[in-house]
Amino acid sequence: MDNIPSALIFPDTFRGAGYGFSGQIGLVWEQAKAPLIVPVLKLLVYTCLAMSVMLFIERVYMGIVVVFVKLVGRKPQKMYKWEKMKDDIELGNSTYPMVLVQIPMYNEKEVYQLSIGAACGLSWPSDRIIIQVLDDSTDPAIKALVELECQRWASKGININYEIRDNRNGYKAGALREGMKHSYVKLCDFVAIFDADFQPEPDFLWRSIPFLVHNPEIALVQARWKFVNADECLMTRMQEMSLDYHFTVEQEVGSSTHAFFGFNGTAGVWRISALNEAGGWKDRTTVEDMDLAVRASLKGWKFVYVADLKVKNELPSTFKAYRYQQHRWSCGPANLFKKMAMEIKVSLWKKLYVIYSFFFVRKIVAHIVTFIFYCVVLPATVLVPEVEVPKWGAVYIPSTITLLNAVGTPRSLHLLVFWILFENVMSLHRTKATFIGLLEAGRVNEWVVTEKLGDGLKVKSGTKVPKKFRIKIGERIHGLELGVGAYLFFCGCYDVAFGRNQYFIYLFLQSLAFFVAGVGYVGTFLPNS
Repeated sequence: MDNIPSALIFPDTFRGAGYGFSGQIGLVWEQAKAPLIVPVLKLLVYTCLAMSVMLFIERVYMGIVVVFVKLVGRKPQKMYKWEKMKDDIELGNSTYPMVLVQIPMYNEKEVYQLSIGAACGLSWPSDRIIIQVLDDSTDPAIKALVELECQRWASKGININYEIRDNRNGYKAGALREGMKHSYVKLCDFVAIFDADFQPEPDFLWRSIPFLVHNPEIALVQARWKFVNADECLMTRMQEMSLDYHFTVEQEVGSSTHAFFGFNGTAGVWRISALNEAGGWKDRTTVEDMDLAVRASLKGWKFVYVADLKVKNELPSTFKAYRYQQHRWSCGPANLFKKMAMEIKVSLWKKLYVIYSFFFVRKIVAHIVTFIFYCVVLPATVLVPEVEVPKWGAVYIPSTITLLNAVGTPRSLHLLVFWILFENVMSLHRTKATFIGLLEAGRVNEWVVTEKLGDGLKVKSGTKVPKKFRIKIGERIHGLELGVGAYLFFCGCYDVAFGRNQYFIYLFLQSLAFFVAGVGYVGTFLPNS
C-alpha cells in the first residue's frame, strides 16, 4: 500500500499542486493524513469491528436459543402451570380475580373507538372487570368524543370509568400512576394495559390471566403485536421486519432463558402487587415500561412472553411519526442504562445478561455500530486507502447479522436490500438519540405521542383520493439525511475514480436512500382535509 503513488489516490487539485482553494485543502489533507487521520481512522475501524463481533455473537446466541426452543417445544404453557379458569357453583364469580383494564390516550381521534370497543368487548365476568380510560387529551372536542364513547358503553352495563387530570406531568407514566390511585383499583388483582390503537381479542384475559393465577412468581404476561397496516406502504413493511425479529427472537429468548425481557408498554397484564413492590410507574425516562420491567426483575419477579397471544395494533405510517417514535425508543433505554447500571445487583449470570446483552449490546452498540461503521467509517476508508477493513468485517459479519434479523418475517425476504438501506438511514436518528440519552442532553425527556391514522386514510367506495398533499418544507426536508447522503455519494464517486475497495455500489445505493429520506419521500402522505 505504501508503494502506491499518491497521484493514483489524489488528483493534482487534491494534492495541493494548484494555488486555489481546492489545492490548499489537498495540501492540508496530505499533511494531516499520516500523523492524524490514518491513526484515528484505524482506531475507529478496530472499535467498530469489536462492536460488530459483539453484535454478531449476540445474534448467533439468540438464534441458537430460538432454534432450541422451537425444537424442544418449550412453550410457556409447558414451562409454567396453565389451567383454564373454571366456574365454582358455590362461590360464583368471586373465584375470578378482579381485573383492571387501563387505556391511556392523548388526542386519539382516529382510534379511540377501536381501543375502547375492544376493551369493553373482553370476555370476563362483568362484575370482575373494570375498564379505565385515562384521557390526557388537550383538544376539548376529542375529550368530549372520548367521554361520550365511555358513557355509551356504560349505558350498556359496562363498568367503565373516564378519568382525566389537570396536567400531563409524567406523560404516559404519570397518567398510569394517577390511574392506580383511584379507590376502586384497590379491589383489583391484575391490570391489563392497552395503548389507544390496540385491539385485544375477546379471549385475551382467558388466555393470559391463568399464568398469573397459577404461578405466584410471575409478574407480567406479555402478548405479541399483530400489525393491521403492515402492507400500507414500504416503510410499514420495513417496521414489520424489525419488530417481528424483536418478538420472534429477543422476547422469546428473554422469556425462555431468564424469565426477563423489556415490557412493551402495552398488550400485557401485570400483577398489581408486583407493580407496587417494584415502585410503580416512574417518569424519569421516556421508557417507563422498560424501567418498571427492570425494577420488577431486580425484585425477583418473573415474566412470560406468550407468542401465540396476539393483539392487533397500528404501525406509524408517516415518516415524521416514525422518527419521533424511534427517538423515544432509542434515547430512553440509553438514558435508563445510565441511571440504573449501578443499581443492578443480582446474580452474575443475570447481571451479565441485563447489563451487557439486554442494555449495552442491543440498546447501545447495535445503533452506534450500524451508523458509525457502515455510514461513516467504512466510506471513509475509500478516501484513506492506508486503512483497510477486513472482508469478514465488511461483508461476512453484516451479511450474517442481516440474515438472522430477517428470519422473523419470511414473507419479506425479497425486501431485504430495502430493509438494510432503510435501517441504516434510521440508525442515524437512533445513534443521535442514544448519545442524547447517555449524555442527558436537550431532548432526553422529549415525549411525542406516536400519531395514529386508524381509518383516516381509508376511502369509501366511489370517492377519489385528493391529489394535493399537505406539504410543509420544514417537515419534509431533513438536513442530516441530505448531509450524510452527500458524504456517501462523494465517497462513492471517489471510489469509482480512484479507489480499489469496490464499495461504490453500496455507497451509491445508501446515498440514494438517505436522499429519499432527506426530502421526506418516505411513508404515507396525508391528503388535504
